[in-house]
Amino acid sequence: MLINKNTNRIYPEFTDYLRIRFPKFKVQKISLDAGFTCPNRDGSKGRGGCTYCNNRTFNPDYCDNSRSITVQLQDGIRFFSRKYPDMKYLAYFQAYTNTYDKIENLRLKYEEALHNNDVAGIIIGTRPDCVSGELLDYLQELNSRTFVMIEYGLESTSDETLRRINRGHTYEEAKDAVIRTAERKIPVGAHIILGLPGETNEQILHHAAVISDLPLTAVKLHQLQIIRGTALAKEYETDPKRFRLYTIDEYIDLVAGFIDRLRPDIYIDRFVSQSPKKLLIAPDWGLKNHEFRAKLERRLATVLI
Repeated sequence: MLINKNTNRIYPEFTDYLRIRFPKFKVQKISLDAGFTCPNRDGSKGRGGCTYCNNRTFNPDYCDNSRSITVQLQDGIRFFSRKYPDMKYLAYFQAYTNTYDKIENLRLKYEEALHNNDVAGIIIGTRPDCVSGELLDYLQELNSRTFVMIEYGLESTSDETLRRINRGHTYEEAKDAVIRTAERKIPVGAHIILGLPGETNEQILHHAAVISDLPLTAVKLHQLQIIRGTALAKEYETDPKRFRLYTIDEYIDLVAGFIDRLRPDIYIDRFVSQSPKKLLIAPDWGLKNHEFRAKLERRLATVLI
Protein backbone atom coordinates (compact mmCIF):
# COMPACT_ATOMS: atom_id res chain seq x y z
CA MET A 1 0.00 0.00 0.00
CA LEU A 2 1.45 3.38 -1.06
CA ILE A 3 0.79 6.64 0.80
CA ASN A 4 1.29 10.18 -0.52
CA LYS A 5 2.39 11.86 2.71
CA ASN A 6 1.50 15.31 1.39
CA THR A 7 -2.15 14.38 0.91
CA ASN A 8 -2.37 11.30 3.19
CA ARG A 9 -4.00 9.56 0.26
CA ILE A 10 -3.64 5.78 0.17
CA TYR A 11 -3.13 3.92 -3.09
CA PRO A 12 -4.22 0.30 -2.69
CA GLU A 13 -2.07 -2.24 -4.49
CA PHE A 14 -3.21 -5.48 -6.06
CA THR A 15 -1.36 -7.47 -3.41
CA ASP A 16 -3.73 -5.87 -0.87
CA TYR A 17 -6.68 -7.11 -2.92
CA LEU A 18 -5.28 -10.63 -3.07
CA ARG A 19 -4.74 -10.67 0.71
CA ILE A 20 -8.41 -9.79 1.15
CA ARG A 21 -9.63 -12.39 -1.36
CA PHE A 22 -7.27 -15.10 -0.08
CA PRO A 23 -6.76 -14.50 3.65
CA LYS A 24 -5.56 -18.03 4.48
CA PHE A 25 -2.59 -18.30 2.12
CA LYS A 26 -0.30 -16.38 -0.21
CA VAL A 27 -1.03 -16.52 -3.93
CA GLN A 28 1.23 -16.11 -6.94
CA LYS A 29 0.36 -15.68 -10.62
CA ILE A 30 1.78 -18.24 -13.04
CA SER A 31 1.83 -17.07 -16.65
CA LEU A 32 0.54 -19.47 -19.29
CA ASP A 33 0.75 -19.57 -23.08
CA ALA A 34 -2.30 -21.52 -24.22
CA GLY A 35 -1.54 -21.17 -27.92
CA PHE A 36 -3.96 -18.37 -28.79
CA THR A 37 -3.51 -15.72 -31.46
CA CYS A 38 -5.16 -12.30 -31.98
CA PRO A 39 -7.76 -10.98 -34.46
CA ASN A 40 -5.36 -8.33 -35.69
CA ARG A 41 -2.72 -10.97 -36.37
CA ASP A 42 -4.72 -13.69 -38.13
CA GLY A 43 -6.40 -11.35 -40.62
CA SER A 44 -9.90 -11.18 -39.16
CA LYS A 45 -9.19 -7.55 -38.20
CA GLY A 46 -5.66 -6.99 -39.41
CA ARG A 47 -2.14 -8.32 -39.75
CA GLY A 48 1.01 -7.75 -37.76
CA GLY A 49 -0.59 -7.14 -34.38
CA CYS A 50 -0.31 -4.02 -32.25
CA THR A 51 2.67 -1.92 -33.29
CA TYR A 52 4.38 -2.21 -29.87
CA CYS A 53 3.74 -5.93 -29.24
CA ASN A 54 6.26 -8.73 -28.96
CA ASN A 55 4.90 -11.39 -26.59
CA ARG A 56 8.39 -12.73 -25.89
CA THR A 57 8.97 -9.72 -23.64
CA PHE A 58 6.81 -11.09 -20.83
CA ASN A 59 6.68 -14.86 -21.27
CA PRO A 60 8.80 -16.74 -18.67
CA ASP A 61 10.97 -19.61 -19.89
CA TYR A 62 8.50 -22.21 -18.65
CA CYS A 63 5.70 -20.52 -20.64
CA ASP A 64 5.71 -22.46 -23.92
CA ASN A 65 2.58 -23.35 -25.89
CA SER A 66 4.23 -26.50 -27.25
CA ARG A 67 3.65 -27.93 -23.78
CA SER A 68 0.31 -28.47 -22.11
CA ILE A 69 -1.23 -26.06 -19.62
CA THR A 70 -0.79 -28.74 -16.95
CA VAL A 71 2.95 -29.03 -17.60
CA GLN A 72 3.45 -25.24 -17.71
CA LEU A 73 1.67 -24.94 -14.36
CA GLN A 74 3.73 -27.73 -12.84
CA ASP A 75 6.96 -26.05 -13.92
CA GLY A 76 5.83 -22.68 -12.57
CA ILE A 77 4.72 -24.18 -9.26
CA ARG A 78 8.00 -26.07 -8.94
CA PHE A 79 9.87 -22.77 -9.36
CA PHE A 80 7.88 -20.74 -6.82
CA SER A 81 7.29 -23.47 -4.23
CA ARG A 82 10.99 -23.62 -3.37
CA LYS A 83 10.57 -20.41 -1.39
CA TYR A 84 6.91 -20.69 -0.38
CA PRO A 85 5.90 -24.37 -0.10
CA ASP A 86 2.39 -23.51 1.17
CA MET A 87 1.62 -21.00 -1.57
CA LYS A 88 -1.39 -21.27 -3.90
CA TYR A 89 -1.49 -20.04 -7.50
CA LEU A 90 -3.53 -18.11 -10.01
CA ALA A 91 -3.32 -19.49 -13.54
CA TYR A 92 -2.65 -16.38 -15.62
CA PHE A 93 -3.65 -16.83 -19.26
CA GLN A 94 -1.41 -14.03 -20.51
CA ALA A 95 -0.02 -14.52 -24.01
CA TYR A 96 -2.02 -12.98 -26.87
CA THR A 97 -5.86 -12.97 -26.70
CA ASN A 98 -7.04 -15.62 -24.26
CA THR A 99 -10.74 -15.54 -25.13
CA TYR A 100 -10.20 -15.78 -28.88
CA ASP A 101 -11.46 -19.30 -29.57
CA LYS A 102 -14.62 -21.37 -29.56
CA ILE A 103 -16.20 -21.45 -26.12
CA GLU A 104 -15.88 -25.24 -25.86
CA ASN A 105 -12.10 -24.95 -26.41
CA LEU A 106 -11.82 -22.11 -23.91
CA ARG A 107 -13.75 -24.11 -21.34
CA LEU A 108 -11.38 -27.07 -21.72
CA LYS A 109 -8.28 -24.89 -21.23
CA TYR A 110 -9.60 -22.97 -18.24
CA GLU A 111 -10.86 -26.13 -16.54
CA GLU A 112 -7.55 -27.90 -17.17
CA ALA A 113 -5.77 -25.16 -15.25
CA LEU A 114 -8.26 -25.35 -12.39
CA HIS A 115 -7.85 -29.12 -12.18
CA ASN A 116 -4.54 -28.58 -10.37
CA ASN A 117 -5.22 -28.63 -6.61
CA ASP A 118 -2.71 -25.83 -5.99
CA VAL A 119 -4.54 -23.44 -8.37
CA ALA A 120 -6.94 -21.12 -6.54
CA GLY A 121 -8.32 -19.32 -9.59
CA ILE A 122 -7.62 -17.90 -13.03
CA ILE A 123 -6.85 -14.52 -14.54
CA ILE A 124 -7.62 -14.12 -18.24
CA GLY A 125 -5.84 -11.49 -20.33
CA THR A 126 -7.75 -10.49 -23.45
CA ARG A 127 -8.99 -7.76 -25.79
CA PRO A 128 -12.29 -5.94 -25.19
CA ASP A 129 -13.60 -6.90 -28.63
CA CYS A 130 -13.18 -10.64 -28.04
CA VAL A 131 -15.60 -11.39 -25.20
CA SER A 132 -19.07 -12.63 -26.10
CA GLY A 133 -22.12 -12.64 -23.88
CA GLU A 134 -22.10 -16.44 -23.97
CA LEU A 135 -18.51 -16.53 -22.69
CA LEU A 136 -19.26 -14.02 -19.95
CA ASP A 137 -22.23 -16.12 -18.85
CA TYR A 138 -19.93 -19.14 -18.52
CA LEU A 139 -17.29 -17.12 -16.65
CA GLN A 140 -19.95 -15.78 -14.32
CA GLU A 141 -20.89 -19.35 -13.44
CA LEU A 142 -17.22 -20.30 -13.10
CA ASN A 143 -16.69 -17.30 -10.82
CA SER A 144 -19.31 -18.74 -8.47
CA ARG A 145 -17.07 -21.82 -8.06
CA THR A 146 -13.60 -20.29 -8.01
CA PHE A 147 -11.79 -16.97 -8.43
CA VAL A 148 -12.02 -15.51 -11.95
CA MET A 149 -10.69 -12.15 -13.13
CA ILE A 150 -10.61 -10.71 -16.64
CA GLU A 151 -7.83 -8.31 -17.59
CA TYR A 152 -8.52 -6.14 -20.64
CA GLY A 153 -5.89 -4.41 -22.73
CA LEU A 154 -7.31 -0.88 -23.00
CA GLU A 155 -3.87 0.76 -23.55
CA SER A 156 -5.40 4.22 -24.17
CA THR A 157 -8.76 5.99 -23.97
CA SER A 158 -8.01 7.89 -27.21
CA ASP A 159 -9.43 6.39 -30.41
CA GLU A 160 -6.80 8.30 -32.40
CA THR A 161 -4.05 6.59 -30.42
CA LEU A 162 -5.74 3.18 -30.70
CA ARG A 163 -5.77 3.56 -34.49
CA ARG A 164 -2.17 4.75 -34.45
CA ILE A 165 -0.98 1.59 -32.67
CA ASN A 166 -3.20 -0.78 -34.69
CA ARG A 167 -5.32 -1.98 -31.78
CA GLY A 168 -8.31 -2.71 -34.00
CA HIS A 169 -10.94 -1.63 -31.46
CA THR A 170 -12.34 1.62 -30.06
CA TYR A 171 -12.44 2.91 -26.51
CA GLU A 172 -16.24 2.59 -26.60
CA GLU A 173 -15.82 -1.15 -27.20
CA ALA A 174 -13.45 -1.30 -24.24
CA LYS A 175 -15.90 0.57 -22.02
CA ASP A 176 -18.73 -1.77 -23.07
CA ALA A 177 -16.69 -4.90 -22.33
CA VAL A 178 -15.66 -3.68 -18.88
CA ILE A 179 -19.25 -2.80 -17.97
CA ARG A 180 -20.70 -6.09 -19.25
CA THR A 181 -18.09 -8.02 -17.29
CA ALA A 182 -18.54 -6.10 -14.04
CA GLU A 183 -22.32 -6.48 -14.29
CA ARG A 184 -21.73 -10.22 -13.88
CA LYS A 185 -19.78 -9.58 -10.65
CA ILE A 186 -16.51 -10.66 -12.30
CA PRO A 187 -13.48 -8.60 -11.15
CA VAL A 188 -12.05 -6.54 -14.02
CA GLY A 189 -8.52 -5.30 -14.61
CA ALA A 190 -7.34 -2.81 -17.23
CA HIS A 191 -3.95 -2.32 -18.86
CA ILE A 192 -2.76 1.18 -19.81
CA ILE A 193 0.52 2.11 -21.56
CA LEU A 194 1.94 5.50 -20.59
CA GLY A 195 3.76 7.35 -23.37
CA LEU A 196 2.18 5.99 -26.54
CA PRO A 197 3.13 7.94 -29.72
CA GLY A 198 1.48 11.32 -30.02
CA GLU A 199 0.10 11.51 -26.48
CA THR A 200 1.00 14.47 -24.27
CA ASN A 201 1.33 14.34 -20.48
CA GLU A 202 -2.06 16.04 -20.19
CA GLN A 203 -3.71 13.38 -22.37
CA ILE A 204 -2.06 10.58 -20.42
CA LEU A 205 -3.22 11.99 -17.09
CA HIS A 206 -6.70 12.38 -18.56
CA HIS A 207 -6.79 8.60 -19.09
CA ALA A 208 -6.81 8.22 -15.30
CA ALA A 209 -9.95 10.34 -14.98
CA VAL A 210 -11.67 8.52 -17.85
CA ILE A 211 -11.02 4.98 -16.61
CA SER A 212 -12.00 6.03 -13.08
CA ASP A 213 -15.57 6.15 -14.37
CA LEU A 214 -15.39 2.45 -15.27
CA PRO A 215 -16.27 -0.34 -12.79
CA LEU A 216 -12.67 -1.50 -12.56
CA THR A 217 -11.13 -3.54 -9.78
CA ALA A 218 -7.50 -3.03 -10.79
CA VAL A 219 -5.23 -1.32 -13.27
CA LYS A 220 -1.79 -2.12 -14.67
CA LEU A 221 0.50 0.66 -15.87
CA HIS A 222 3.73 0.50 -17.77
CA GLN A 223 5.98 2.72 -19.81
CA LEU A 224 6.14 2.58 -23.59
CA GLN A 225 9.08 0.38 -24.57
CA ILE A 226 10.57 0.02 -28.03
CA ILE A 227 10.98 -3.72 -28.54
CA ARG A 228 12.93 -5.49 -31.26
CA GLY A 229 10.84 -7.22 -33.88
CA THR A 230 7.91 -4.80 -33.66
CA ALA A 231 6.48 -2.28 -36.11
CA LEU A 232 7.21 0.42 -33.54
CA ALA A 233 10.89 -0.52 -33.60
CA LYS A 234 10.99 0.08 -37.35
CA GLU A 235 9.32 3.49 -36.89
CA TYR A 236 11.79 4.37 -34.15
CA GLU A 237 14.76 3.38 -36.31
CA THR A 238 13.47 5.59 -39.13
CA ASP A 239 12.66 8.67 -37.04
CA PRO A 240 13.38 8.47 -33.29
CA LYS A 241 12.44 12.14 -32.80
CA ARG A 242 8.78 11.20 -33.26
CA PHE A 243 8.87 9.38 -29.91
CA ARG A 244 8.78 10.79 -26.40
CA LEU A 245 10.71 8.33 -24.26
CA TYR A 246 10.73 9.34 -20.60
CA THR A 247 13.69 9.42 -18.28
CA ILE A 248 13.12 7.48 -15.07
CA ASP A 249 12.44 10.67 -13.09
CA GLU A 250 10.03 11.99 -15.73
CA TYR A 251 8.16 8.71 -15.74
CA ILE A 252 7.93 8.59 -11.96
CA ASP A 253 6.44 12.10 -11.99
CA LEU A 254 3.94 10.93 -14.62
CA VAL A 255 2.97 7.83 -12.62
CA ALA A 256 2.58 9.89 -9.45
CA GLY A 257 0.24 12.26 -11.26
CA PHE A 258 -1.69 9.38 -12.83
CA ILE A 259 -2.39 7.51 -9.61
CA ASP A 260 -3.29 10.76 -7.85
CA ARG A 261 -6.07 11.22 -10.44
CA LEU A 262 -7.19 7.59 -10.29
CA ARG A 263 -10.30 6.63 -8.32
CA PRO A 264 -8.92 5.71 -4.88
CA ASP A 265 -10.54 2.27 -4.65
CA ILE A 266 -8.90 0.96 -7.84
CA TYR A 267 -6.07 -1.41 -6.96
CA ILE A 268 -2.77 -0.83 -8.77
CA ASP A 269 -1.26 -4.05 -10.07
CA ARG A 270 1.88 -2.67 -11.71
CA PHE A 271 3.69 0.62 -12.28
CA VAL A 272 6.46 -0.38 -14.67
CA SER A 273 7.48 -3.21 -16.98
CA GLN A 274 10.83 -4.86 -17.59
CA SER A 275 11.62 -6.37 -20.97
CA PRO A 276 14.59 -8.70 -21.54
CA LYS A 277 17.76 -6.79 -22.36
CA LYS A 278 18.19 -8.67 -25.62
CA LEU A 279 14.81 -7.40 -26.87
CA LEU A 280 14.76 -3.87 -25.42
CA ILE A 281 15.86 -0.97 -27.61
CA ALA A 282 14.72 1.95 -25.42
CA PRO A 283 14.32 3.29 -22.79
CA ASP A 284 16.84 1.25 -20.80
CA TRP A 285 16.67 2.52 -17.21
CA GLY A 286 18.59 -0.37 -15.67
CA LEU A 287 16.19 -0.58 -12.71
CA LYS A 288 14.52 -3.61 -11.18
CA ASN A 289 10.88 -3.37 -10.11
CA HIS A 290 11.70 -3.00 -6.41
CA GLU A 291 14.17 -0.21 -7.20
CA PHE A 292 11.51 1.64 -9.19
CA ARG A 293 9.04 1.24 -6.35
CA ALA A 294 11.53 2.67 -3.86
CA LYS A 295 12.05 5.74 -6.06
CA LEU A 296 8.29 6.16 -6.49
CA GLU A 297 7.74 5.93 -2.72
CA ARG A 298 10.35 8.65 -2.16
CA ARG A 299 8.62 10.79 -4.78
CA LEU A 300 5.22 10.42 -3.11
CA ALA A 301 6.70 11.09 0.32
CA THR A 302 8.64 14.26 -0.45
CA VAL A 303 7.11 16.17 -3.39
CA LEU A 304 3.64 17.63 -3.64
CA ILE A 305 1.76 16.23 -6.63
